[in-house]
Amino acid sequence: MKTAKNALKIAGFGLITLMAAACNTVAGAGEDIEAGGSVIQDSADEVKDEMSN
Repeated sequence: MKTAKNALKIAGFGLITLMAAACNTVAGAGEDIEAGGSVIQDSADEVKDEMSN
């Protein structure tokens, strides 16, 4: 019985660790996507300005 409780604790800790890592990964991906969007927006603004002149 004690072994089962320890296994459950270890599995729970592992799950929490994986969830924290996944959260950081998703946050990092969101920042990368946002940065890419900013580059595209800046390029579009430059083209728009060039076409206006």
